[in-house]
Amino acid sequence: MANISKPDLRPANPRFSSGPCAKRPGWSLEALNDAALGRSHRAKVGKSKLAQAIDDTREILGVPADYRIGIVPASDTGAVEMAMWSLLGARGTDVLAWESFGAGWVTDAVKQLQLKDVRTFDAPYGEIVDLAQVDFDRDVVFTWNGTTSGVKMPDGDAIPANRQGLTICDATSAAFAQDLPFDKLDVVTFSWQKVMGGEAAHGMLILSPRAVERLESYKPSWPLPKIFRMTKGGKLIEGIFKGETINTPSMLCVEDYLDALSWGKEIGGLEALKARANANLKVVEDFVSANDWIGFLARRPEIRSNTSVCLTFTDPDLAAAGEDAQAAFAKGVASLLEKEGVALDIGAYRDAPAGLRIWCGATVEASDLEALMPWLAWAYDQQKAELAKAA
Repeated sequence: MANISKPDLRPANPRFSSGPCAKRPGWSLEALNDAALGRSHRAKVGKSKLAQAIDDTREILGVPADYRIGIVPASDTGAVEMAMWSLLGARGTDVLAWESFGAGWVTDAVKQLQLKDVRTFDAPYGEIVDLAQVDFDRDVVFTWNGTTSGVKMPDGDAIPANRQGLTICDATSAAFAQDLPFDKLDVVTFSWQKVMGGEAAHGMLILSPRAVERLESYKPSWPLPKIFRMTKGGKLIEGIFKGETINTPSMLCVEDYLDALSWGKEIGGLEALKARANANLKVVEDFVSANDWIGFLARRPEIRSNTSVCLTFTDPDLAAAGEDAQAAFAKGVASLLEKEGVALDIGAYRDAPAGLRIWCGATVEASDLEALMPWLAWAYDQQKAELAKAA
């Protein structure tokens, strides 16, 4: 029989999806009133907005002046694919995976590009690979923050400054919430839809001078689709990194990203954005510490994400019931919370262990997470009661 009463307080915003993520606090459609709708992205107004998106990104993230930043097609996935297909093959490659998207980059390297000299390193959900085994004189592909596992890089200390290879980093759930040591990263990618709560379908591609040198000195043996081509006549197409996009962007999405960047600057830039995500994680950490039936998928705090926070049910009764029962229980909790309108889209990723995934990025208010936590306890209690009835 259920013992916990239904909470009275509800989150003001129940949107805890890990992508597309919640809009910034106070967002409304009025934020898009200045969008260059019906105008060419090649017109002065379009170019200026695209250039501003690049400039504001550089300012907030602290991207070095000699790094190029481009707006590219197909979200973060497109940006990573552009980098892999354009840069890999010049030397041996190590591909690291500790969640499903990293595993996807392994598939690209091994099965699609069919690189002749590729090593793969993988870790189970909740863990990270042994970075001491990675050879950074080879090219290295990895995710900084595993969106589907809640596992992040602890820092960039394992990456040597005098490396010979390129580091290609999928940072889509880390950018604007975690420190990215650009001196250790040659390619950084992310999408607007994550920490800044922008719209999907547009990716950001950041290249170091070393990455540019590789692009201009190396030609892959395979053909490149038009949307992947970043050089012409052996030289970088500089326009891509000034807002002259390869294909037509959505100016409505551009305006939305500009609004998010403006908000980020107004509240204090990167340090404020990181602080908000850290405060959100702290709310969940305090709740987990107070309840022995729930835990983090990433057990070690130093590799625990402050954005895509993944939780598992640690109740011994559930563990003994088997994976199918655990999955059904977790799905039941998520469905109950959605039915109550207090938490939307918080089920674990389909390939991840059964549990919950709560987005804690900077656009989420800590007060909403504080309101949500008692609901987690209530929904868990309700599901346990249902199990008891069925027994």
